[in-house]
Amino acid sequence: MLTLHFSSNSRAQRVLWLLEELQLKYNLNKIKFHPSELKSDEHRKRHPLGRVPVLEDQETIIYESGAIVEYLIARHSNGELKPKVSDPAFPNYLQWFHYCEGMIMPPMNTIVVHTLILPEERRNEEVLRQAKNLLTKALLPVNQLLEKNKYLIDKFSGVDFMLGHSLYMSNKLKCVSDEMINIKNYLSLINEREAFQKAINT
Repeated sequence: MLTLHFSSNSRAQRVLWLLEELQLKYNLNKIKFHPSELKSDEHRKRHPLGRVPVLEDQETIIYESGAIVEYLIARHSNGELKPKVSDPAFPNYLQWFHYCEGMIMPPMNTIVVHTLILPEERRNEEVLRQAKNLLTKALLPVNQLLEKNKYLIDKFSGVDFMLGHSLYMSNKLKCVSDEMINIKNYLSLINEREAFQKAINT
């Protein structure tokens, strides 16, 4: 039995979405997104930095969301969610899978810190402005990608759990402009998926 250690409004939603799409049996340990629980001695035994998600599969513990997504796809998707190495789509899969953490999440993390986490007296408007500008620039190639693709690499894949979820979070932070119509349409598409709704509403 798999166990997912999970907090709402976090990268753990990616993993829950995937578990639901794969229709796997799992236990869900919901942790309050607060140092009192995340930094507890019990949770630090699972993740030394006290973060989520963490996946336990018997003796195996994995705590990077991208690694967890790759692990579950390799073990449980029967090749359905990742192109084969010989597939022409494979390089695009790799690029856009990693584009999420490489380009989207760094400025988004800064935005979250300077709008939600820090007390108002410690927030920096110039840092926030620069982060929003970087995020907008990072979203533009994705909007262009979706001009020709239904899902991010056209066929529903592991990229959607990673980059798709970060697009959802960008939109939630009001960083996807109305002009990015392709991203808006894509978000409407994934919002229709029952597994996605389970992940974002848990």
